[in-house]
Amino acid sequence: MPSIPQDLYPAEEDLLYEEEILRNPFTLKLWWRYILARRDAPFKKRAILYERAIKALPGSYKLWYAYLRERIEVVRDLSISHSQYEALNNTFERSLVTMHKMPRIWVLYLQVLTDQKLLTRTRRTFDRALCSLPVTQHDRIWDPYLKFVSQKGIPIETSLRVYRRYLKFDPTHIEDFIEFLLSAERWQEAAERLAEVLNDEAFYSIKGKTRHQLWLELCDLLTKHANEVSGLKVEAIIRGGIRRFTDEVGRLWTSLADYFIRRGLFEKTRDVYEEGMMTVITVRDFSMIFDAYTQFEESMLSAKMETLDVEDEEVEETRRENGKIEQGAAAASLEESADKPAGAEGMVPNDSKEISASEKLPFWLKDKRELDLKELSWFWLNDRNDIDLRLSRLEHLMDRRPELVSSVLLRQNPHNVHEWHKRVKLFEDPARQIHTYTEAVRTVDPSKAVGRPHTLWVAFAHLYEKHGDLGNARVVFEKAVQVNYKTVDDLASVWCEWAEMELRHKNFKGACDLMRRATAEPSVAIKRRVAAEGDGPVQMRLYRSLKVWSFYVDLEESLGTLDSTRLIYERILDLKIATPQIIINFALLLEEHKYFEDAFKVYERGVQIFKYPHVRDIWITYLTKFVRRYGGKKLERARDLFEQAVEKAPAEDVKSLYLQYAKLEEDYGLGRHAMAVYDRAAKAVADTEKMSIYEIYIARAAEFFGLPKTRGIYEQAIESGLPDKDVKTMCMRYAELERNLGDIYRARAIYVYASQMADPRSDPDFWEKWNEFEVQYGNEDTFREMLRIKRSVSASYSQTHFILPEFLMQKDLGKMSLEETVDTLKSAGLPDDEMAALERQLAVNVPVNVGDGVRALGFVSGGVEMQRDAGLAVANSANKATFNPDEIELQEEESDTDNERVEVTEKEVPAAVYGDLADTARKFAKEVEDGSKQTNWEREEPLGALERIKRQRNQ
Repeated sequence: MPSIPQDLYPAEEDLLYEEEILRNPFTLKLWWRYILARRDAPFKKRAILYERAIKALPGSYKLWYAYLRERIEVVRDLSISHSQYEALNNTFERSLVTMHKMPRIWVLYLQVLTDQKLLTRTRRTFDRALCSLPVTQHDRIWDPYLKFVSQKGIPIETSLRVYRRYLKFDPTHIEDFIEFLLSAERWQEAAERLAEVLNDEAFYSIKGKTRHQLWLELCDLLTKHANEVSGLKVEAIIRGGIRRFTDEVGRLWTSLADYFIRRGLFEKTRDVYEEGMMTVITVRDFSMIFDAYTQFEESMLSAKMETLDVEDEEVEETRRENGKIEQGAAAASLEESADKPAGAEGMVPNDSKEISASEKLPFWLKDKRELDLKELSWFWLNDRNDIDLRLSRLEHLMDRRPELVSSVLLRQNPHNVHEWHKRVKLFEDPARQIHTYTEAVRTVDPSKAVGRPHTLWVAFAHLYEKHGDLGNARVVFEKAVQVNYKTVDDLASVWCEWAEMELRHKNFKGACDLMRRATAEPSVAIKRRVAAEGDGPVQMRLYRSLKVWSFYVDLEESLGTLDSTRLIYERILDLKIATPQIIINFALLLEEHKYFEDAFKVYERGVQIFKYPHVRDIWITYLTKFVRRYGGKKLERARDLFEQAVEKAPAEDVKSLYLQYAKLEEDYGLGRHAMAVYDRAAKAVADTEKMSIYEIYIARAAEFFGLPKTRGIYEQAIESGLPDKDVKTMCMRYAELERNLGDIYRARAIYVYASQMADPRSDPDFWEKWNEFEVQYGNEDTFREMLRIKRSVSASYSQTHFILPEFLMQKDLGKMSLEETVDTLKSAGLPDDEMAALERQLAVNVPVNVGDGVRALGFVSGGVEMQRDAGLAVANSANKATFNPDEIELQEEESDTDNERVEVTEKEVPAAVYGDLADTARKFAKEVEDGSKQTNWEREEPLGALERIKRQRNQ
């Protein structure tokens, strides 16, 4: 028996723990305290402690787990072939005798075995763990188990069996199994599992994949590994995906074609590509299929060319070898003939008459290559050099692209008229064009059409006409007029096009007959029958189509007589479908044939039928023609017509009528009548037209009655409510008139009136002109007055109230007291400092006394400030003149009257004028005399706005 090293025996400091353990050997706390106390001891000594502890307490999980973790740390840096690993495995096996229900022990053991690359032992240990642990804890074992079998070097069958067992435990992880099958290149089983998943309606992907994604994965798997997967109906699966997932149609069609390519079925591939291009409904899917189809044909062509090149090289080699063999055989035959005896030349060998066994076989059992080359060498499909055929296929495919794209667009909307027209232009063959038009008119539903469906019929008929086939063109038009279009205008267009075709071919009678047919009114019986059936076709409303009647009347004007044309116009008026242009055309036709009164009667009917604004052109044409015809001969009748025209005319349309009326009075009537018309026009027209009317009015009045007559017109224009801009312009012209007439005072008064509408900052021209006027005709006083007015107007236009609320701006500020203003500002939410600033701003203004004796807002000082309290007390004594920065210094003219004293009589102002202000002033003066109250200017510090307001309220 080997001796135990001395350092492994307990030391003196261990005696205390040893005695306690001897007394209580089955207490975990004592053993754990002993182990913690020797944490710095060598592992061999600690291993002895662990072994003694677990021998005494074999069921302690805490001791076993700590012991195993330490042993794992010891072997971590060692090679997996070291003997310590085997000792570790034995320790795990001993622990599992009592710890077989502890999953963490199993997980540690399995991880150690996995690191040691012990495949069989690890697999069996995993199985033991699954057998030992309850099912609720199996998920802790399966995760490392799946990682173990997914490692490289594990046999595929072992991994498959483990995954299949795991799916019985948790079928929801079928996607992990499919991914493993794909990584292991087990395409058959992966496809089958994917198909099962897709067939399961209750399947839910734990990876968040949709059925669409799974379906696409299956299609990719089937097409990319067509030769490895069998037993599944690949074509049916992919076609089912095409029907179900419409957003991936192009990809699925190319996948199906790729499947047949990998199977070597090239003709079937072409069929799939063709079917895909003829069924997709989006240009994106079509482009995908077409590009794949083109690439396929190009690859087939290039592969065939490479194959032929290789075969040509092989044939050349074979020919060279055969030439060498024939040369050797010829030399050998010469040698043999030299060695033969005489008479041997005529002998024939027996075996040359025998037929070979291959020649006795029927031709269908011979080699396929030999069959192709000999028996069917004449057939075109057996031609091995089919490069021209493949090239023509590719060219034909490229040429068909525009047609195929057009087919795709028409499948999106077969009722797209514009696309049908574009499709016809793709073909140059008349037969193909006729076929396309036939298909178009058969397919397009007029009620669903996008565009004008009648244009297809018209273009179809024009195609026949272009090639000289008028009979078929008439047949097409005859069918076209029987189609129930959406609108009457489409049917009318067809009739007009038909008639125009007849006119182009000099068939005038036929064109008139067509128009007569088109404008014929259905009988009462037909109308009743259609009304009973419901909404009738457009053919029932064609007789009221203005387009057809307009064409008919133009045709009659060109080919018919005046009476027939008048009948057509009368019929249009009876049907109440006439337009103002029809009325004017009818009247002009009668006027050309010298039926003036009849033309005027037509105008009369027109003005009775229509209202403004449609009747405006009829009135203007009627009045122009009437005045031109009769002039002043029937002046009263003309006046009546003008009065009727302007009576109901709106303000926007009355200007031209009044001007025409005034022109009539000027030429054939009286001047005062013309002025009266201009006066009525200025009041009747819109505000935007008044200025131009007054300009004409003034010009004509000055021409007829002289300039003094225009004064009243100017005054009327200024007071008529013109915009301020026009009023200012009119005033300037009026002032210029008065200046020319020598009335300087009236001109100045006009400038004063107009100044209220001219802001000096935005309209300097007005003030410059007034300044020039005063410099030329005024004096110092008038110039000062002009400057004062300019300052006043500038102040009135200044925005001194920009911080006030909007609703305060809209009030009459001249009637608001200071207290009301402060209360309003407080309710608006302005802070005190802003109110103080407002008070300081308003304090410099001159207070204007209103009826109740309080100060009003909104007045800007012209240069004199009045002290607030003193001004209320004694205005004359408390006024203080201050410097005004806007004041203009003028040199005082020397006058002889400067030394003359002007005596002015003074009179006391009655107390009733001041109202309560007089009492307040007396009270204030008394307090000042008593010394009980200081004035504002005597205080050391000025009061704030709020303090002044409070004191006013207390008073």
